[in-house]
Amino acid sequence: MERRKFVQLTGLGTGALMMPSLFLGNSIPVEALLDPGMDLATKKMMADTALNAARSLGATYADARIGRYLNQYVFTREDKVQNVVNTESFGIGIRVIANGTWGFASTNSVTEDGIKIATQQAVAIAKANSKIQRDPVILAPVESYGEVSWKTPIKKDFKDVPVSEKVELLLDANAAAMDNGANYVNSALFMVNEQKYFASTEGSYIDQDIHRIWPTFDVTAIDPTAGKFKSRQAMSAPMGMGYEYMDGLASEKIEGPAGLKLYRNSYDIVEDATLAAKQAKEMLTAKSVNAGKYDLVLEPNHLGLTIHESVGHPLELDRVLGYEANYAGTSFATLDKWKSGDFKYGSDIVNLVADKTMPGSLGNVGYDDEGVKTKEWDLVRNGVLKNYQAIRDQVHMIDQNESHGCCYAQSWNDVQFQRMPNVSLEAGKEKYSITDMIKDVEKGIYIAGRGSYSIDQQRYNFQFGGTVFYEIKNGEIVGMLDDVAYQSNTQEFWNSCTKICDESDYRIFGSFFDGKGQPSQVSAVSHGSSTSRFNDVNVINTGRSI
Repeated sequence: MERRKFVQLTGLGTGALMMPSLFLGNSIPVEALLDPGMDLATKKMMADTALNAARSLGATYADARIGRYLNQYVFTREDKVQNVVNTESFGIGIRVIANGTWGFASTNSVTEDGIKIATQQAVAIAKANSKIQRDPVILAPVESYGEVSWKTPIKKDFKDVPVSEKVELLLDANAAAMDNGANYVNSALFMVNEQKYFASTEGSYIDQDIHRIWPTFDVTAIDPTAGKFKSRQAMSAPMGMGYEYMDGLASEKIEGPAGLKLYRNSYDIVEDATLAAKQAKEMLTAKSVNAGKYDLVLEPNHLGLTIHESVGHPLELDRVLGYEANYAGTSFATLDKWKSGDFKYGSDIVNLVADKTMPGSLGNVGYDDEGVKTKEWDLVRNGVLKNYQAIRDQVHMIDQNESHGCCYAQSWNDVQFQRMPNVSLEAGKEKYSITDMIKDVEKGIYIAGRGSYSIDQQRYNFQFGGTVFYEIKNGEIVGMLDDVAYQSNTQEFWNSCTKICDESDYRIFGSFFDGKGQPSQVSAVSHGSSTSRFNDVNVINTGRSI
């Protein structure tokens, strides 16, 4: 499948949540997904081959990651299957410190000879790099865990579900959209299984089995007389779950304003596609927004992208220090703001946490890709900037001695580096629903779902759109709006947060495709929140309607 075709099929344009070259690896028959792969004893022997070779060549530290990456993607359009893709990628990446400097090499020849050659390359690279290295690498200490394992707590492995069942579900969703007024619809189902084995010279041997799933679609309705068309994307979220996410349990739905069905831990794609078609038709005649100041009521599927861009990326330590600049810029949240101890990132009710242990999230793993046990930590507490995201060779730069456990590589063939963990807004403490929030708004807009966006190279000034917009007047939703986008800057926006719904409304947004680095890599990350209100935000009319 060509990249252009992939982008057309998914119908998603979620900003810096980049669309990568997903089809790396060998195409395999569907039956091969069930092959158990290399056993643990052999993995340990292969990893030890790398670690012992690194030591013998003068490395003071080494780690080895044996990775098997299994992917299945199903694409449909209207009543047709466009593609079913099954891929497997298998190999080993070896990272070393020699002469105080990092070196890395990888190979898909996971044999003793192949591993020894790759290890020699990694050490040679480190020694060559050391000639221009100004300061030696300083690693924060980490516990030696011995032989341990972790697995995503799934109920249904996607590999055990027949492709025909997945295709039928997508086609049922397409048919539901077409029956309810859509002119075009495409849908896709992404399923990923990362089987990763980590070993280091510090004595950890960690086996992990990680699962992720993402159902999505794009529905389009047209008005040929007016020459207009409108699209509505799925309200699903990529999840760190098994195929049970597709069961559509009624108990996992939250009734939203204007008939919206809001999903948590389970997703009914047919129901969502039915409503999407109706809403896409409604958008064709929706009132164009009058620009001005509004109170915004932002639901979690929408707010997650704003969190991602205005909190997640600017609080990555490498951006703060200027080490990461070419891909999406640096950060306004410089060290002097953190050191002051009183920088108001947001209002007093804003508590933003980083968490690699959140159940159901894309970032949920037991250990990161340098063998650090994952955890939760504060980024912003009571509105004040408290911390960043940092890994073993970074934390000493902020006078800390424990990695945050957020190191990741997209494959065995890529070197691991600091990546965004799940970054989330804590729910409100008092009982407060979406209905309560809307009743408290005199002039506002309710925004659900993601849309186009723009943010500057310091992650400060921004503009965000959405999927659907509803006008709020005197505590009631009075109709759909069109051409809506809001503008603000990160500090002003988060300080305008005046109310957050309680835990009963808490849901997560996610992305399979968060891009960073050069050469670029992608990672999967989630952002949780409850519906939140931001007062007196500048709304513009984008003038998209013809």
